[in-house]
Amino acid sequence: MAVLAPTSVSKYSISNSSSSSDFHRIPFNTRPIFGSKLKSGKVQPTQLRLLTTSERCLQYKITTTCNLQIDLRDNNCPGLTVKASRESLGITEQHKNIKLERVAETDDRSELFEDMKQRFLDFKNHKYMENLEHYQNLAKGQAPKFMVISCADSRVCPSTILGFQPGEAFIVRNIANLVPSLESGPSETNAALEFSVNSLKVENILVVGHSCCGGIRALMSMDDEIEKSFIQNWVVVGKDARSWTKAAASTLSFDQQCKHCEKESINRSLLNLLTYPWIEEKVKQGVLAVHGGYYDFVECTFEKWTLDYKEGNLKEKHGRISVKNHLFWS
Repeated sequence: MAVLAPTSVSKYSISNSSSSSDFHRIPFNTRPIFGSKLKSGKVQPTQLRLLTTSERCLQYKITTTCNLQIDLRDNNCPGLTVKASRESLGITEQHKNIKLERVAETDDRSELFEDMKQRFLDFKNHKYMENLEHYQNLAKGQAPKFMVISCADSRVCPSTILGFQPGEAFIVRNIANLVPSLESGPSETNAALEFSVNSLKVENILVVGHSCCGGIRALMSMDDEIEKSFIQNWVVVGKDARSWTKAAASTLSFDQQCKHCEKESINRSLLNLLTYPWIEEKVKQGVLAVHGGYYDFVECTFEKWTLDYKEGNLKEKHGRISVKNHLFWS
């Protein structure tokens, strides 16, 4: 394949040189410029820089074989200089490497979705089709018994841990499984609460926390003087749990304080649930119960407890909420 040699051209004469900074001249009626072929058979990339005082005089084309053709339509065009210089092969190699990396990334993503496709087909063939009547009934409507608020952490999927099947639990997940109070304003969490309690008529609200929670760690290490991020602006919902933990567990290590706060934040969320009048009213009537749960995925244990609702006596004198039916599964 012919490529451009490191040649410079003007309208007078032509000569060969190994220097890309020298300028040479060719007659106006000369059309193509052909470079030398590399001994290795590789195409050496060429960079063109056009220096002209009248751009309307020049029409150039670079063909796929790296030939340059110049069409001079005005013979009265003043001095025209075309400079061609070689460019390092390293740039081309780097470009090729980037393209190869992108191809590899695309292949990896394709494999991920191929795996996902197989999992979906397994679900369809072994669960959906084998329970077709159940799924057809779900297509007509849902009537879950549970509203579950859990953390967005990928390690604590409540359907996997607690075995919820489609149609059994209305689930919302957020950072640190927090429930904002009514006065905190609208959020996806209280929107989900409103729908599940008032429309779906769930009988249980379960707030599930877990060990090694990054959201609680962010809450415990938050500096009030530093400008807040989106995460900090959210986890500040648990500020009461943080304050209680720092007061009650100040002698513990930071990791132990975080674990303490993981459980305390669940109890504070249970109390925040009662700030919504339509939840408290149903709890008072006994048609709705609110529960806490804590999943320790290090030891694979689960704790469950239920808020003991007593109007005017939700908190004991030492500051802890009153609970009942405290269970430990291991």
